[in-house]
Amino acid sequence: MKHFLSIVALLVLAFGCQVARADKPNIVLVLADDMGYGDVQALNAESSIPTPNLNRLAEQGIAFTDAHTPSAVCTPTRYGLLTGRYCWRSRLKRGVLNGYGEPLIEADRPTVASFLKQHEYTCGIVGKWHLGLNLTRTGTENEIDLTRPVDDGPNRRGFDFSYIIPASLDFPPYVYIHNGRITAMSTVAQAAQPFPAFLRKGPRGEDLVMEDTLDHLLEQAVGFIRRESDKSEPFFLYFPLTAPHKPVLPHPRFRGRTKQGPYGDFVVQVDWTVGEVLRTLDECGVAEDTLFVFTSDNGSYMRRLDDPQEPDHTDDPSIQAYRPTSHRANGVLRGTKADIWEAGHRVPFFVRWPGKVTPNTRCDQTICLTDVSATVANLLGSDLPEGAAEDSYSFLPCLLGKSRPTPRPPVIHHSAAGMFAIRDGQWKLVLGNGSGGREKPRGKPFERPYQLFNLARDLSEQENVISQQADVASGLEQACANVRGQ
Repeated sequence: MKHFLSIVALLVLAFGCQVARADKPNIVLVLADDMGYGDVQALNAESSIPTPNLNRLAEQGIAFTDAHTPSAVCTPTRYGLLTGRYCWRSRLKRGVLNGYGEPLIEADRPTVASFLKQHEYTCGIVGKWHLGLNLTRTGTENEIDLTRPVDDGPNRRGFDFSYIIPASLDFPPYVYIHNGRITAMSTVAQAAQPFPAFLRKGPRGEDLVMEDTLDHLLEQAVGFIRRESDKSEPFFLYFPLTAPHKPVLPHPRFRGRTKQGPYGDFVVQVDWTVGEVLRTLDECGVAEDTLFVFTSDNGSYMRRLDDPQEPDHTDDPSIQAYRPTSHRANGVLRGTKADIWEAGHRVPFFVRWPGKVTPNTRCDQTICLTDVSATVANLLGSDLPEGAAEDSYSFLPCLLGKSRPTPRPPVIHHSAAGMFAIRDGQWKLVLGNGSGGREKPRGKPFERPYQLFNLARDLSEQENVISQQADVASGLEQACANVRGQ
């Protein structure tokens, strides 16, 4: 009888787990760092970099072909992704934080993680934070107190488990932080290095080896999945990668995998890393109960130099130092990371959700990474906290193969230098006279002539039609002012 009751208890526990997971799927969100729209073969047939795992993800789920980050650089995009709010509404109006920055997400601001935690999710983050930690610098070499707990960070923003690096892997301090504690017992002085292995001078934990970082973070992410897969409660894993962002240092086992130098090899390692996460979900028996998202925080900083249609880049040493000849990381899109043009913020976006998302489908509806908050709430049949995620709109109907009940309001884009653009349907208005980022002409925000593009006919943004479509431009300008509260 005791044996029989034990079996019954196990069956009840298993059945209960299945019911919970059916109503509340696990959520895994992998965010690449600086991967371009054209890097993935599933989106760019001309890509010369093999991406079999991302291709498989596209085949098993849905590919959004008009997905955008709210900003063309990383810190503001991460703010928007986690809060459902455009970062230009915060104190950060342009640029990014460094590794020592003060926390950007306001103390009382709900996040995707804090919302999911209220719905019985266990939330974990592994990877690049880059939203401020209030690290204290000491001495002339910007050393930090390794024994002092980190005052602020993911664990105060809804995450139960965190294993992070403070910022991009080219920003000191180069340390791992586990649940608010720096893991290093001591640091060494990391010298500055030029591109492609670009690093800034600063302290580095002795336990952090640049080439091993992505593998080490993968190990932590896999460990989180394995631990949480044995429990009845659903889990959320936010896995912001450190690649293919600078320093371009793929692990030695990936070097030479492509003919596109270290950048191409690094993209291959990113693809392999995604494959390992997918394999872990399979091994743990939770793949069918997991909504899996892959995207990037902005476009790639890399492009071909032998394209006669592109402007000269001789003043950009990071571009000059590396010359791929046959691969366009951003595909046909104009510009690079940091720019208001499409290459700055149009990114890969794949979602797999077995039994819910029709495999091998595409969606051309415009979405933004700020929309994750509303989509998660819609998925759970719950309302977001009052006043939260004001720039978030659910794309759940798109996932389920349905049309949105009402069209999504226009999307606002923001460049590294603070230049705005507004996108509505086929039209995109740039409220400035240049890229607002790295590409010439860089221009200035809100200086005319503005730029109007019909993306349905001119995805590469080669023809400014503002003189022919003055009424469209005027309407978009007013719409942008309305969103900005002016």
